Amino acid sequence: MMRAIHHLDLWVDDIDLAADEWAWLFGELEWEACDDRRSWCHPDGTYAFLEHSRDQVEGPHDRLRAGINHVAFTVESRELLDRMRAESSAHGWHELFADRYPHAGGEDHVALYLENSEGFEVEVVLERG
Repeated sequence: MMRAIHHLDLWVDDIDLAADEWAWLFGELEWEACDDRRSWCHPDGTYAFLEHSRDQVEGPHDRLRAGINHVAFTVESRELLDRMRAESSAHGWHELFADRYPHAGGEDHVALYLENSEGFEVEVVLERG
């Protein structure tokens, strides 16, 4: 099967802090570290990498402005979703919509919403087979 996304390129202000935060997330999602500590590969061939460029405009990321609001990943078990929820704050992520976990996206949608220190949001969705 052809992969749906080729890669994600995330521009960050603090590359070292971001690398630590994203390394935990991608590790939990079973993405493998690639050539360095700033890129990860999914078993389907999709890859993601962090970049800080002198050409980028620095400043806080604002997911509520025009652009991508968040990226959603899938997991296959509720146990993993619950563990990620419990461990996320120790790795620089904080939970969004905690009072409505795991149904913040609706009663039939099981997901965890996290935001890292730079304001990037990820949604981790329980994929029901």
